[in-house]
Amino acid sequence: MKIGSMAVSTLEYPGKLSLVIFTAGCNFRCPYCHNPELIDGGVEADLSDILEDMEKYTDFVDAVVVSGGEPLLQVDDVEVVLQHARSLGLHTKLDTNGYSPGALRRLLPLLDYVAVDVKAPFHRYRELAGARCDGVRESLRLLAGSDVTVECRTTFVPGLMDGEDLKIIAESIDCDIYVIQQFRNRVVLDEELKDLEPPSPRMLRELALKIKKYFRKVKIRTEEFGEEEIQ
Repeated sequence: MKIGSMAVSTLEYPGKLSLVIFTAGCNFRCPYCHNPELIDGGVEADLSDILEDMEKYTDFVDAVVVSGGEPLLQVDDVEVVLQHARSLGLHTKLDTNGYSPGALRRLLPLLDYVAVDVKAPFHRYRELAGARCDGVRESLRLLAGSDVTVECRTTFVPGLMDGEDLKIIAESIDCDIYVIQQFRNRVVLDEELKDLEPPSPRMLRELALKIKKYFRKVKIRTEEFGEEEIQ
């Protein structure tokens, strides 16, 4: 299994301490990507070693999160990881760009929580993610009819998108939680974005308030204040 790293986190699964496995490889090319080293990087790790490492954490973590990169590129190995997590009594979460509804459908019975990165309004996917949106649309339809907790999240990049883009997204998706994430410029795929000022928490709160009516729960995530639910 090709991975970037493994880490313990209080942030990746809301309300739970989790072991996070960052898979390597991604089929999208978002200019603001904050893990660009995983797009074509990573190291080959023996799957049996990963499963053994998971067992070492069972005494103090509540969940396993498979993130990326894009985990669905390695669906066979991810399925084994999720099966093992379930056998250990752990909650499971998948972070995905949603490009492959077929792979997602296969993993769905093993998941408690799915977070989908909604990169842009669907008509701007080619421009902002370098990929088609067809699979993302189908994945969101699949999740809307499932029993898992569904989080959709969009990284807000000033200059690349605006409040109207968020409104269009809000009108076209269905999820339990919608999160506006703060763009960060320290590590990005497109070096030109390093000079772009991240949006302030105040700006994100104002944007979130404008689209709150479309969702059951809206949050923002910022470096300054972490995760905030917008009331």
